[in-house]
Amino acid sequence: MLKFISGRLLQAIPVLFVVITATFFLIHSAPGGPFSNDRAVPPQVLKALNARYNLDQPIWQQYVGYLGDLAQGDFGPSYKYPGRSVNEMIFGSLSTTAELGLYALLVAVLIGVLAGVLAALKPNSPQDYVPMSIAMAGICMPSFLLGPLLVLVFGIYLEWLPISGWGDMPGDKILPAITLGSSYAAYIARLSRAGMLEVMTQDYIRTARAKGLPEHIVVLKHALRGGLMPVVAFLGPAFAGLLGGSFVVETIFQIPGLGRFYVQAAFNRDYTMILGTTIFFSVSIVLFNLLSDVLATWLNPKLRHQGQGDKP
Repeated sequence: MLKFISGRLLQAIPVLFVVITATFFLIHSAPGGPFSNDRAVPPQVLKALNARYNLDQPIWQQYVGYLGDLAQGDFGPSYKYPGRSVNEMIFGSLSTTAELGLYALLVAVLIGVLAGVLAALKPNSPQDYVPMSIAMAGICMPSFLLGPLLVLVFGIYLEWLPISGWGDMPGDKILPAITLGSSYAAYIARLSRAGMLEVMTQDYIRTARAKGLPEHIVVLKHALRGGLMPVVAFLGPAFAGLLGGSFVVETIFQIPGLGRFYVQAAFNRDYTMILGTTIFFSVSIVLFNLLSDVLATWLNPKLRHQGQGDKP
């Protein structure tokens, strides 16, 4: 297992290097700069600002310097928030984004697994068609459309829930979590249904039924573990996707999380903030993918044997 983990981490190094390099040169090739939108900045002040942040150096020197700082774990200073470092801003807002992602993942797993298992128990019936149709609608509905729709219905028309904020009013976390987790619930529902349908035809399920076990025992004790394996493998990338995709929901509901900082950094041409959040999200994707693979390998003995070269 350690060999597997170390191998995956080594594979991630060139991927992250390409991401960092591509992001660095892309944002520096975009028109404008961090201080180009400031009003009435005298040329000498603009020159001093560029010198302060080494923006007057050739691009390759800036790149090498950034890699050197990054090797020491330093994402650099923010260009738009003087006196604050990118490290401070990322880790200061991370708890809000992680909390939102956790609630969204909880919504996705609860709704998705329940819908998928119910659909698999009676395939090709209304119990199957209804949740799968809703799941397909959930996949097709983007969060930037679902969020305002939920705000309009439950926040403005019915006045049941707050329409913005985070932690200030009771229930203000419900609509953002549903908005962010709904599309992932749809994917999990389809994965759960496919996994359960495959497992329910296995010999050990027939054996359990032949022993006279009640159907709910067969499903809960014997079928769920194997049937939800695709879901387990999906959870790691899903949580990383929830963290990275939260910027739309955070912008809609005015949540002070990392995704909202990312959007503001893009508008402000805050190079170091863009790079820092991109690297952070990339590392999160790599780590959560690795975590899901390790968990799937631990739950499935066949994968463990494959990882050992099928040795007896």
